[in-house]
Amino acid sequence: MSKSSKSYERPQAQVLARRLAERRHFIQVVAGPRQVGKTTLVRQVAEAASMPAHQASADEPTLRGPEWIAAQWEAARLRTDGGPALLVLDEVQKIPGWSEAVKRLWDEDTRKRIDLRVVVLGSAPLLIQRGLTESLAGRFEMIRLPHWSFAEMEAAFGWSLDQYVFYGAYPGAAPLVDDPPRWRRYVVDSLIETTISRDVLLLTRVDKPALLRRLFELGCRYSGQILSYTKMLGQLHDAGNTTTLAHYLDLLSGAGMLTGLQKYAGSEARSRGSSPKLQVFNTALLTAQSGLDFAAARGDGEFWGRLTESAVGAHLANAAVAGASELFYWRERSREVDFVVHRGRRVAAIEVKTGRTRDARSGLGAFAEALFQLASTLGVLGPTRMAYGRAVSTVRYVAELMTDLMQETYGDS
Repeated sequence: MSKSSKSYERPQAQVLARRLAERRHFIQVVAGPRQVGKTTLVRQVAEAASMPAHQASADEPTLRGPEWIAAQWEAARLRTDGGPALLVLDEVQKIPGWSEAVKRLWDEDTRKRIDLRVVVLGSAPLLIQRGLTESLAGRFEMIRLPHWSFAEMEAAFGWSLDQYVFYGAYPGAAPLVDDPPRWRRYVVDSLIETTISRDVLLLTRVDKPALLRRLFELGCRYSGQILSYTKMLGQLHDAGNTTTLAHYLDLLSGAGMLTGLQKYAGSEARSRGSSPKLQVFNTALLTAQSGLDFAAARGDGEFWGRLTESAVGAHLANAAVAGASELFYWRERSREVDFVVHRGRRVAAIEVKTGRTRDARSGLGAFAEALFQLASTLGVLGPTRMAYGRAVSTVRYVAELMTDLMQETYGDS
């Protein structure tokens, strides 16, 4: 593994560089989960930019105040000196009232015609979005940075598909895969625990933190499976209510860890009332807690099949978060489709199977019939169902397809 993520540049870097090279129009917001390369990407762009830059991070054990933003802003203003300068504020969601402070300073620069370009980064996309909509409407552009795709991990580290399926998509953990215990502790301690404690519990009111942690562990264990909130409560041995559980799942989704896919029903109201299909955003979150090493996981057909489905689902879920599409599942009685990708007026039904099944096309056929009853103007792409030997090329195709959709979303913006 001779390659390094430090020399790899994610596609979103070109988007940010192009926007910063334009005349000062908008604050650039780079949002995404922890350890997906936000800071590295912005640093790469800043180093290549033809303007002085001031970078600062609010990611400290104790929360800072708005006065810290003002101090960093003033330091960046001193670098303008008749020309443009760049201010980068990292982990800005940690500061109470950050959006009001940024709005005041940005508007002040606009009135005084100070050419300060501003980039803010955050590892809690849900909290970033709240601040943006509360105070900065019309003043920002968003660049969503999801977990790395297979194509990116292959290009940056030379990984095989099997490595990607098991080890997931954290570039910082890539150098540790030859030492499985160390890799596992890094994912659990530095990624999972840090995200929950600092991006969720520290910044959001959670009345039952132990329940949220157990929900995350349950979601990883059942990734790829449909589980009602009532059954979740039973598994978690908690007397709480389903509304609390749904809220905690939303918080975990906002942190880029675990989401609950809704059933495709042709109606948002009907979809929201369905039982969620649990889905991790990164398979490392699943395997690091599984107790299995790579060889044992690869030799367990049932586990590997579920892991492969979760890897495909993670890629599709990240594409959906980035705005390339919407992602659902579909089930009617015993007929089920793993993933339904909805983009514009197109619908793609995707099945991921790693072995032979008797009812190979029953779920897809039933979905196709139901689809035309839901909305006859929609089309169906697919279906895809095959054994693992052919699934490798299929997963690569799906990855390339969704990468193309993401590039379409950002390429000309």
